[in-house]
Amino acid sequence: MAPTLCPPISVRSSDVASLSSCSTVSSHSGQVFRQSLRFSGVSVPSSSSFPATPRRISCQVSSATSSPSSSVNLKAKAEPKDFLHISDFDKATILKILDHAKEVKALLKSGERTFLPFRGKTMAMIFAKPSMRTRVSFETGFFLLGGHALYLGPDDIQMGKREETRDVARVLSGYNDIIMARLFAHQDILDLAKYATIPVINGLTDYNHPCQIMADVLTIIEHIGQLEGIKVVYVGDGNNIVHSWLLMASVIPFHFVCACPKGFEPDGKTVEKARQAGISKIEITNDPKEAVRGADVVYSDVWASMGQKEEAANRRQVFKGFQVDENLMKLAGPKAYFMHCLPAERGVEVTDGVIEAPNSIVFPQAENRMHAQNAIMLHMLGL
Repeated sequence: MAPTLCPPISVRSSDVASLSSCSTVSSHSGQVFRQSLRFSGVSVPSSSSFPATPRRISCQVSSATSSPSSSVNLKAKAEPKDFLHISDFDKATILKILDHAKEVKALLKSGERTFLPFRGKTMAMIFAKPSMRTRVSFETGFFLLGGHALYLGPDDIQMGKREETRDVARVLSGYNDIIMARLFAHQDILDLAKYATIPVINGLTDYNHPCQIMADVLTIIEHIGQLEGIKVVYVGDGNNIVHSWLLMASVIPFHFVCACPKGFEPDGKTVEKARQAGISKIEITNDPKEAVRGADVVYSDVWASMGQKEEAANRRQVFKGFQVDENLMKLAGPKAYFMHCLPAERGVEVTDGVIEAPNSIVFPQAENRMHAQNAIMLHMLGL
């Protein structure tokens, strides 16, 4: 299915005017951005279609030009240095990152190649777990915005085995501007972030997968208009994807249901954290047919993740009845979209007919990994 393009960006005319006078942007950068607007076919009406405060790409307003209200709303506590869990950020920040993702995606889709905020910057990518999507989306995205990404595979570092994590963190901090790590144990990403002096982005751990869910929400916003108030139903193992959905539900209000076999529920503390936030409706059930009724999105993932392949045969028996097939999608209704974080085992957790159906948004979802991650990196680098 061809990726769905974002609608043309609309920004306030005052924002465009402010680019040329912004004290943190050179005249060349302002010219580049104005050219980017023209290349993208951006209209400049009297009001913006983006909510709240509009983004200015590669422009940070100095204190001299900040509005009085912005200084009043400054947090006493500094924002996290790292992107480790979605719940480390408030709703306004998550939505701001997603807005920025839409803007930069539109620039890249237009063919614009002069917006290079990562020029002269390097990113170290640590892969204890291999992944096509994570490597290609981070490496390509960083390159398209002017930077250079370095792939460090399982045999390059052996973090925690050949060399202590705290040493790796400090050495890479001396060479690079940002680190992305795709690891097994969640404690490893916490230790890496603790000792690194540069931003660390969680590319996946056994506990959570925040970049994936940011891409998922970006895709939902493109197709439905918003995440707030909709019903998202995950069918399958209560894994790291579910944990990140639960952490998102503790920040933005929506209805989240996880339908999984008994004994395969998500982490109880994470479920409780999402419920105690009092923001979203959270349900954990063992009945997928009842769960999907009225869903706006039905979401699936493999039943046996990397490191669980020896359990695959047993899981296929336990997970019978949890396959997302055409009948289950009919129960969800004709307007329900299907999503999957990939890779998919067609004929196991999802049928070929569902993943190839017109209401499947799996491949726009996969593309949005790059755009969501670009925005995350821009935010963490203060660009």
